[in-house]
Amino acid sequence: MIAREPLVLGKKSLKDVTDDICRLVETFPPGRFVGVFIAAATLFAFYIFIQSMIVAYGMGLQGITLPVMWGTDIVTFVFWIGIGHAGTLISAILFLFRQKWRTAIARSAEAMTVFAVMTAGVFPILHTGRPWLAYWLLPYPNQRGPLWVNFRSPLIWDVFAVSTYATVSMVFWYIGMVPDLATIRDRARNIWRKRIYGALSLGWRGTARNWNHYEMVYMLLAGLSTPLVLSVHSIVSFDFAVSQLPGWHTTIFPPYFVAGAIFSGFGMVVTLMCLMRAVIPGFKDYVTMHHMENMNKVILVTSLLVGYAYGSEFFIAWYSGNPAEQFLFVNRIIGPYWWAWGFMIGCNVLIPQLLWFKYIRTNIIGMFIISICVNIGMWFERFVIVEGSLHHDFMPSAWNLWHPTFYDWGAIIGSFGMFFTIFLIYTRLMPVISIAETKPVLSVGHEAGEHHG
Repeated sequence: MIAREPLVLGKKSLKDVTDDICRLVETFPPGRFVGVFIAAATLFAFYIFIQSMIVAYGMGLQGITLPVMWGTDIVTFVFWIGIGHAGTLISAILFLFRQKWRTAIARSAEAMTVFAVMTAGVFPILHTGRPWLAYWLLPYPNQRGPLWVNFRSPLIWDVFAVSTYATVSMVFWYIGMVPDLATIRDRARNIWRKRIYGALSLGWRGTARNWNHYEMVYMLLAGLSTPLVLSVHSIVSFDFAVSQLPGWHTTIFPPYFVAGAIFSGFGMVVTLMCLMRAVIPGFKDYVTMHHMENMNKVILVTSLLVGYAYGSEFFIAWYSGNPAEQFLFVNRIIGPYWWAWGFMIGCNVLIPQLLWFKYIRTNIIGMFIISICVNIGMWFERFVIVEGSLHHDFMPSAWNLWHPTFYDWGAIIGSFGMFFTIFLIYTRLMPVISIAETKPVLSVGHEAGEHHG
């Protein structure tokens, strides 16, 4: 019988778990953490400046032009929506399948989902050119008479899908933290701290009645969140799939987008876990190499699925006999954006194959580099889909290239500053690992440790 890998290292007691997880919230963070936060906050300030300039002077600062009217904003929007998928997958689906290894990474993955959706939501609003009129996207009785949103437009479907996904994800994330917030409340020595966390913990007392209601609600939210993993990015893919443009008009987009979203989402989770293991003392005892290796296996599987989707696109374009489709996919390889296609294939299909080797799957530096490559490759995948089809449409007389400007790159890079800044603030204010879910797996870890001995 093969012994199970311990899920918590260091032979922790129940008190040790509580002290370790609450320490980052209750004490001043270490210097490494402060340094990373300052870097992220600086990048976030740069992002605010870039977006303020775009709002003040208009979309002309970006490289969009005819016929490429979907530039950085839409590409990066789809990218960040994809990042948010791994959080719900780890939290909800693995919870329903009773996978114990999710406990250490689930809370951070849930937070990542919420913050990634927040980051994504900025881009389509700013892309409208008049963000102060973004409320027009909402269907509500108004003074404009019988003017309603176009429910047949997939862009409106995005509004409903993303807002629903964000709402359910936030509720799921918050409800899961309630017992741990009550623990911080009970440990608080400052009266204001006790009052704030007391309000956030919703009067939690840890009674049998509390736990019964909590487990029932958490299970229902997990079941509600699970179909959202499939539905949200499927609906985002309809922005492209319901059109008639070559390269977009394909039925493979919904499963293709979902697999790619899980792929990029797990890549970002690995990136975050590597950083947190480096800057948070004692984090390695809870997010072990066993957790990291399991996530790398998911990245490897989804990389194969994404590679299969790329091959299917080329086969269907050839098999259809449609000259426009055939030209488009050949143009992606040898056309003006060949370098973007190369980044996409190299980062998404070739480099992740290194994870077949256990040494790479269990090497922090190796997996960190691969996770960065995955996210770079997935951004370029969205770039190839959007710009690769728009710059060569049906009319050769309208063909034109998209040339990114300083503001395009500033918006892309700066969005990472927004994401990491919010995430690091969260780690200072909320427990990053579930205390309530970690304690039950201690016996599993201790028992496995004894078997190993």
